[in-house]
Amino acid sequence: MYMLFPTAVALSFLGSFVYAQSNDTALGIPAIEAHFKGALIVPQILPTFTPSAIMNVNYTGAGIITPGQNLTKAQVATAPQITVTPANSSVTLTGNYTLLMVDALVPGANETAGQHLHWLVNGVTISGTEVSTTKGVAIRAYAAPNPGAGSGPHRYVILLLPQPSNFVPPTNFTAPSTGVTTFQLSQYITAAHLSEPFAGMYFVVEVGTTTVSVAPTSPVVSSTLKPEAATSAASAASHSASSGQSKSSSVSIHNPGNSLVALTAAAASALVASFVCLCL
Repeated sequence: MYMLFPTAVALSFLGSFVYAQSNDTALGIPAIEAHFKGALIVPQILPTFTPSAIMNVNYTGAGIITPGQNLTKAQVATAPQITVTPANSSVTLTGNYTLLMVDALVPGANETAGQHLHWLVNGVTISGTEVSTTKGVAIRAYAAPNPGAGSGPHRYVILLLPQPSNFVPPTNFTAPSTGVTTFQLSQYITAAHLSEPFAGMYFVVEVGTTTVSVAPTSPVVSSTLKPEAATSAASAASHSASSGQSKSSSVSIHNPGNSLVALTAAAASALVASFVCLCL
């Protein structure tokens, strides 16, 4: 009886502590930057990635996902709900945005022909922190990930990019359509005069046993991340959707999991053990 009470208290503390750490914007910005680089999204499809906000992606079948999380086709069958948290008070959430999702294939894949476009909505707005596509123009309706069996761990990258006030969609991307098509991300960003990605997230879907060559990726070591770097990077990269600047970027993939939460969980587990010991 006496052993269970302090253990339960410690577990309760663990839950709140992990939640606080995993939603810390100061650490979140450098963490997602590191995940994109470690997964070779940068520079494979984006030259750089300096987001101004943290993107939360919530799939009905999976809940809020973590960078590089392995998901099944069933879990990502329908479009997710997306929210963003500004990195600091200087970051505004006004104006219109382009929301898109591409299949960046496997790490190290030859992407000279481009990526596979799975979702493209222009005129997206942010209400509070919620990304809304209600008033947007869905050039490409959400097409669920469906990688071929044995084709390896496909990286699905979701990006939110600020549109200039005089935004005009590039040729061949003006009318709504469906299905998955080949898409040159960097060329589209330049042609549409979009600012660099405001926020982003990625996950992995793999079917069957890999039969293709996959380049090695790098895990994110949370102990090397510095909140100070996150704040300065976010400030330098803060965007206004009406800025009209045109930049292209590139992205990278990483092993699934949330190292920040893992480390916090380990620390909290030690705390649980200490509570139990005190009661013996």
